[in-house]
Amino acid sequence: MKVLIVTQYYPPEAVPLPADLARGLAERGHSIKVLTGYPNYPTGRIFPGYRQRWRGSETQDGVELHRVPLFADHSQSALKRMLNYFSFALSSATARRLSRGADIIYVYATQMTAGFGPWLWRVTGGRPYVLHVQDLWPDSITGSSLVAGGAKERLISGMLGPWLRSAYRRAAAVIGIAPTMVSTLVERGVAPERAHLVYNWADAGQPVESALAPISTPRAEIVYAGNVGDMQDLGTAVRAAHAAADDGVALTIVGDGVARQSLRELADEIGARNVRFEDPVPRDRMPEIYARADYALVSLKDMPVFRGTIPSKFQAVLSAGIPVVTTVQGDVRALVEGASVGLTADAESVGSLEAAFRSAAALTPEERTSMAERGRSMYDTLFSRESGISRIEELLSAAAKGTSRRR
Repeated sequence: MKVLIVTQYYPPEAVPLPADLARGLAERGHSIKVLTGYPNYPTGRIFPGYRQRWRGSETQDGVELHRVPLFADHSQSALKRMLNYFSFALSSATARRLSRGADIIYVYATQMTAGFGPWLWRVTGGRPYVLHVQDLWPDSITGSSLVAGGAKERLISGMLGPWLRSAYRRAAAVIGIAPTMVSTLVERGVAPERAHLVYNWADAGQPVESALAPISTPRAEIVYAGNVGDMQDLGTAVRAAHAAADDGVALTIVGDGVARQSLRELADEIGARNVRFEDPVPRDRMPEIYARADYALVSLKDMPVFRGTIPSKFQAVLSAGIPVVTTVQGDVRALVEGASVGLTADAESVGSLEAAFRSAAALTPEERTSMAERGRSMYDTLFSRESGISRIEELLSAAAKGTSRRR
């Protein structure tokens, strides 16, 4: 196939899935082009070595990339964030010529606005597209701190709702990343035969051996690695770690984002000396981070939209072979509790997360190791790179041929 991948984010931004898919499909003999923006996530500043132009092109790992300009921002300003999303939607829509030789268009929809161009092209007789939904819209916008509810929420929902329904209806297939998300997409008008579940994946490295380390007293070195944003609810984690310090709990936050400075200030204010902050690290150094940890934290705020999502961080933790502590409700909590691959807590509850941290510190090395082994087995079964790419390849092929089978 000739496949055009449309995604607002692409490496060197720390959003690996689109690049994994591009390389994986290319390795299988398909011709791949990528339409993306200039890298600025998560800082909101254009990365060194890049300068925005009307069109830019480069090659990464044998994949042809085409970049279009956007309004670079990742602040807490609702207006600026919307400009970031919609500027990419509009500038990418002007690159229709890239789609003309494609058999199928794949949209990596962290923001649904990435699908605007493919939708517009389809409306005017262009190639079919497949939506890979990462966050449900408008829920993830109207439920965020960027929109305080009331008139703003109604305005955004009213503006986006009709277009979203049209984008779903015209898609050859719509992929959700969690069971609840798929059922929600069907409720919102996606035909059941065109709604598909494909779990996100993470790189399968060698599992770390931190769970095997002997301990003589309760201890839990917990790491959070990723975007340090408002939706991750890390303020609750800082307070819970501080409260559980007497049980040997320590929390390390690795990454950057809009909430990092306020979290540092919170840790100083409450005297949380067992909470440390480290700068972001390249993807290939993540094994070093996980090797220093007994557990990895996966957290999100208590919002209905998050009950139907599975953060890619979860797969990365399972792949690394360390137990998880999570506050993500819905599908993630069900997976963790059902397979006993870690501990769970209520979202946005300091007391519940404190209790989970204390329980984590009390587990024996053997219990931790068993959790880690079960987690790695879950990764190999449900979340491997090869199985995910194979399923997407199958859906793209079916869509290119004008069929879409549900499995």
